[in-house]
Amino acid sequence: MQFGLFGSAQADSSGLGAGVGQGFRDYIDFNVEAEALGYCSTFLVEHHFTGWGQVSSTLNLLTWLAARTSTLRLGTATMVLPWHNPVLLAEQVSTLELLSNGRFDFGVGRGYRHAEFSGFNIPMEESEGRFEECLDVMLKAWSGDGRFSHRGKYWCFNDILVEPSIERGPAMWMGAGSESSIRKVASRGFNLLLDQFADATLTGQRIQQFRQALSDLGRAYDPNAVAVARELYVATDDDDKLAAIERLNAARKRTINHAQAPGKAGGAHILSYANGSLPPTDSALIGTPDEIREMIRALHDAGANYLILTVLGGSLNTLRRFAHEIMPEFQAAV
Repeated sequence: MQFGLFGSAQADSSGLGAGVGQGFRDYIDFNVEAEALGYCSTFLVEHHFTGWGQVSSTLNLLTWLAARTSTLRLGTATMVLPWHNPVLLAEQVSTLELLSNGRFDFGVGRGYRHAEFSGFNIPMEESEGRFEECLDVMLKAWSGDGRFSHRGKYWCFNDILVEPSIERGPAMWMGAGSESSIRKVASRGFNLLLDQFADATLTGQRIQQFRQALSDLGRAYDPNAVAVARELYVATDDDDKLAAIERLNAARKRTINHAQAPGKAGGAHILSYANGSLPPTDSALIGTPDEIREMIRALHDAGANYLILTVLGGSLNTLRRFAHEIMPEFQAAV
């Protein structure tokens, strides 16, 4: 199995007297240590207007991390395409792909938080159309066909050439949950991101749907082309475990309040699991090393071979204990 990281970064630090920006520096140091401990990747979110200091300039932070690492793959999970000029974004991605020596994993999505769409004055109803057009332009820019023009519903470009040029685009990742969306990921030739909320059984069903979609297209299945997200916390005892679950629920509640459209129920991502309350925490890898090993075995038996882990609270103790006490067993034969 392979293990990477997945999460956010906050500008502020919890350290007494730390200035704005220290949280980003802590994130860099955290990932530098993760590389040394044997984690293979890190996927970083993109968020705006929260008031929590969440990372907004995702590619800038990953570029800094690229300069501090040599083997760690650098991913986005996800860049929300409806908010971006596709040509400017393609240029930024190409630059990071070159500077990282091909270590960039470009995860893309449509977005799900109402407050962010409202802040950008973009109707959420336009998210799919804007996503598709932005993606089409970016893939055209990396096709190697030279100059091109584009006349679309949301963007127009005249005789452009995206620079710096790269031989091919970065490794592409896309989140999906329904069978139709999973088939769309397969048809595009992208890798699949699966969320942290589905249990092992549902996760296994989605992996099988992806395998079948690839088979129907005559393509081989790579088990490392599916990344399954999970929250992680190595607890010292039951009280520590319960406290971690309480902190997780508080963070999820804050996200739901920010993401939910006024007067509307449901939605994508975390909202589709909430059903008016909080998603279940059973899927989170929170517990003693033995409990976490059991949960990982269930995921592996369901077909998961690549986990990307949100280390709750940015706990260095959890990062280190997982690497030393749990990870080696699964990197060998399970």
